[in-house]
Amino acid sequence: KTIPVVTIVAVFAGMILALQTGIELKRIGSEGLIGNLVAISMTREMGPFITALIIAATVGSAIAAEIGTMSVSEEILALEVMSIDPVRFLVMPRVIALSLMVPILVGLADVLGIVGGAFVASAQLGVEMPNYFDSVRESLMDPTALLPKDIWTGLFKGWVFGAVIAVVSCASGLRATGGALGVGRAVQLAVIQSFLLIIILGYIITWFFYFFITGN
Repeated sequence: KTIPVVTIVAVFAGMILALQTGIELKRIGSEGLIGNLVAISMTREMGPFITALIIAATVGSAIAAEIGTMSVSEEILALEVMSIDPVRFLVMPRVIALSLMVPILVGLADVLGIVGGAFVASAQLGVEMPNYFDSVRESLMDPTALLPKDIWTGLFKGWVFGAVIAVVSCASGLRATGGALGVGRAVQLAVIQSFLLIIILGYIITWFFYFFITGN
């Protein structure tokens, strides 16, 4: 159910990037760089953030609601009585699943955003699609533009974001008390905390990879 949402948002994000950058670049006769800028923006930042925020709002909230319902109905307590570790049984599978799937969705969002930008560049800015994708390809090959490190950094962000969303959502669900109202509070807390951590960790990862490691 998340893939259609990621698809729509990523395509329109790429279209918006192409439109906003293309308008300014066209004024100075550099509309050929639209593909370059869209590829860099989607791969470095937009793809991971778009995907993570959508996952937090959909999957994260569902996880918090499911485990929260189990907590308030004492199903977690029943697992403990049967000597089943709730963390190993409920939390770890979700952490592993999200940490594996979010990077895949990030890669999908990157591709869809670039394709969305191609439609706007062609239909509204007068850039032929072959020229647009030539610009994208040049950005992928140019060592001063989009490095392999940029792609891997975006995927690494997806891995971190997926694990964080799962941990925060499960923790919120496990702490839920007070019936249906408590489950609602757990879901709200899970989404808010996930959003905040995604933004903060996104900045820290970017700083670490682009300023600390490279020394730029």
